[in-house]
Amino acid sequence: KLIVAAIKAVFPRHNILSEECGFIDKRSEYTWIIDPLDGTSNFASGIPWFGVLITIFKDNLPVMAGAYLPVQDEMYFAEKGKGAFKNGEIISIPEDKELKDSLFAFCVDYTEDQDFINRGLETYKSIVRQSRNIRSTNSLVDFLYVAEGKFGGVLNLFTKVWDISGLGLIISEAGGVMKNINGNDIHFSISKDLMDENFPVIAGNKKIVEQILVINS
Repeated sequence: KLIVAAIKAVFPRHNILSEECGFIDKRSEYTWIIDPLDGTSNFASGIPWFGVLITIFKDNLPVMAGAYLPVQDEMYFAEKGKGAFKNGEIISIPEDKELKDSLFAFCVDYTEDQDFINRGLETYKSIVRQSRNIRSTNSLVDFLYVAEGKFGGVLNLFTKVWDISGLGLIISEAGGVMKNINGNDIHFSISKDLMDENFPVIAGNKKIVEQILVINS
């Protein structure tokens, strides 16, 4: 409520979309996508892997993103074409890092779709064999660690637009890529229907993402 109120006070004509408030459509070219608590289960369990995500879209493209980890007091920020930053310092993803030398985050949630989950678990087994090791917070932390080079990559089978639109911008501005699990670019279309769409995604440097796509094919 505080975030929405702050945006409305300064940009009353902008759209706002979040899981909590739904889609507030003002017919604007600008839309604020808000996730006030990414990593809810971690937060509820007393685990410090959670944070706030806010992304600004112009039409259907994210152009600015912020991610804040309150326990660590770490702020990540990116603007399209201007780089990615952590607490004001530029961050970048090593281009030459390989999967075999990397920690990799694999994230999955419950689903009734057995074929989808079985395919994901086959990919998981291959990543275990070919990476340095697996780590996972199942939250924005995984993607932010990719953006600053701590993790080589992340695969998350269940995300919404508020989970990954801003993180995708931060990763791309840090020199990485984010694709869907079929290797295609991710496209967003701002509307109420966007709230229900699932985005299975892979992110990392280009080399690692291409290797995961081969594993997943």
